[in-house]
Amino acid sequence: MMKAVLVHEMGEAEVLTYQDYPQPQPKAHEVLIKTSYTSVNFADIKSRQGGYGEQKLPFIPGLDAVGRVEALGEAVKGWQEGDRIAAYTSGGSYAEYVLADTALSFKVPDAVSDAQAAGIGIIITAYNIIAHAAHLQQGESILIHAGAGGVGSTAIQIAKALGAGKIYATVGSESKKAVALAAGADEVINYNEADFVQVILGQSKQGVDVILDSIAGKLSEKGMKALAPFGRLVIYGHTAPEGAATILSDQLHKHNRAVIGYSSGGYRKSHPEVIQKAAHEAMNFLEKGVIQVMIGGEFALADVAKAQRLVESRQSTGKVLLRP
Repeated sequence: MMKAVLVHEMGEAEVLTYQDYPQPQPKAHEVLIKTSYTSVNFADIKSRQGGYGEQKLPFIPGLDAVGRVEALGEAVKGWQEGDRIAAYTSGGSYAEYVLADTALSFKVPDAVSDAQAAGIGIIITAYNIIAHAAHLQQGESILIHAGAGGVGSTAIQIAKALGAGKIYATVGSESKKAVALAAGADEVINYNEADFVQVILGQSKQGVDVILDSIAGKLSEKGMKALAPFGRLVIYGHTAPEGAATILSDQLHKHNRAVIGYSSGGYRKSHPEVIQKAAHEAMNFLEKGVIQVMIGGEFALADVAKAQRLVESRQSTGKVLLRP
């Protein structure tokens, strides 16, 4: 037996149950991981709320984990017991022991701490939305919404490392400005006090070359006004209460603009090689100290409800970790 967090019914954070649960056994191409850290993703909250349609109950939430290999499936090659590992998990990550397919598992260099490696999911997303989806070019300007969040603060660092020109970021409060500035943003806009479109167009009439948007809805629609000719808007989340955005075709073809959707989940299912490439880059960035995952909080797994409430409140910054 092991300790794990289960969702027995959809609802608020109170439905998260910390309990005993049978320890899983690896299938042929899986490894069993003794978890040192897992992390809270907004997707975990949406799944607990029932935001992904019908999901079989009960289930263990969570997407990724870091730890050490405890046992190997019979067909596993290239891994040994005791290896340090970061992975997207099979069947949830909020547990003392988790399973992962080796196609979505990544070796952690000695120089990288477990806490930093626990940010692998947000580094992969940040790298792929910039390099794979947006194809950011040297010197191009970029606007990163939610710049104090886990993906946002990491994307600022990666954009800088990849040679971006001016880096704009938006945040929701003055206290979050310091986080985005520390990550390397050139200008941080509090969207509750200033109009980011006016700020950007006041400095560059053409607008920005790339926009990274995890919110969608009316924010995406507004963002088109600040997108330069040949610019790319990458939508990689839908947290806006109004849901999807409406973008008209004449906003695109007249100015050679593009709107691109990105989901790490989709790539994990259909193109895991893209995830592997991004993970390799992520570990290099961490090992060389090019980027640092900003840790916004660390909670015991038993305190998972507190951790999720913090993320759900949108008051958190950086990455929030859980420690079994």
